[in-house]
Amino acid sequence: MAIKPRDMSKMIDHTLLKPTARVEDIRDLCQEAYDYEFASVCVNPIFVPMAAKLLANTSVKVTTVIGFPLGANTTEVKAFETRNAVKNGAQEIDMVMNIGAFKSGAYELVANDIKAVVDATKTTGISSDIIVKVILETCYLNEEEIVQACLLAKNAGADFVKTSTGFGPAGATIEDVSLMRKTVGRDIGVKASGGIRNYQDALDMLNAGANRIGTSSGVAIVNGEGISEEEG
Repeated sequence: MAIKPRDMSKMIDHTLLKPTARVEDIRDLCQEAYDYEFASVCVNPIFVPMAAKLLANTSVKVTTVIGFPLGANTTEVKAFETRNAVKNGAQEIDMVMNIGAFKSGAYELVANDIKAVVDATKTTGISSDIIVKVILETCYLNEEEIVQACLLAKNAGADFVKTSTGFGPAGATIEDVSLMRKTVGRDIGVKASGGIRNYQDALDMLNAGANRIGTSSGVAIVNGEGISEEEG
């Protein structure tokens, strides 16, 4: 399936999570998201109030990350962080699965961790439509583990499963995205993130089953960078 570059805009979470990100960088990110009509900006929690103010009364949502980037915070901390983010204006939550607990086989703990974040979005009294995405960090998982993690997230009430934080040793792959989509079906979303830098990268992920792309290269993607001559 060929999707034109500009038609990808509503599938992109325009992302800036670098530790060196400055206020002016976030301001530029939000302006680009507005100009190109991206689905959301994805920023660290400290920048949520600023992004929410800059993007008020626009179609661009504010996404933030929880338990980032290791997923090793306690469940109580993740739940508090989620409530705080929603109160500050976050409309989408990208939480990192407790990877160490998962690798230890503590699946009930992992499921409860995800459910606590999902439940936290519903207890602020602000909105019942907060989207929760669970970052699996697939580079650390084999195929069997990816399937198990997807099912845990889906059964815990998550709205999306997501490949990567972008801080691990590898990002999204076509194979992992395809497996995630096959596992969760069409009931919830699949977000591909990590290493998606141009139009062809994004197209490959969408064709594999993703319906959201997390990238710091959103402008390059919608401007067609990396497009093949056949598609151009």
